[in-house]
Amino acid sequence: MDLKDQLKNLFPEHQPEETPVEKTAENPIWLQADPIICKYEKRKGKPITILEGYTGADEDFKKLAKELKTKLSVGGSFKDGKIIIQGDYRDKIMVILKDKGFSVKRVGG
Repeated sequence: MDLKDQLKNLFPEHQPEETPVEKTAENPIWLQADPIICKYEKRKGKPITILEGYTGADEDFKKLAKELKTKLSVGGSFKDGKIIIQGDYRDKIMVILKDKGFSVKRVGG
């Protein structure tokens, strides 16, 4: 018995109002023909993954950076047209980007 059934038992005469749900169209991220370069480096002894080579708007790349950091539950930043992710997540990032429709090129290691 869920909450709606319980409320119907308590208030049998009540008719719930239906509110229309507004659909918001998200801005799709621009897909490019050239591959995004996914490379691995170590800075100060710590591994990082760098994504570069996106030719679209910086706003779209920032949204992509935020989505990647959220999905992977890691830290990172967006600087100088590059996404920097803390840790070696090249394989997972490449799968996520390929699912979104990007072509990805793995560089280094």
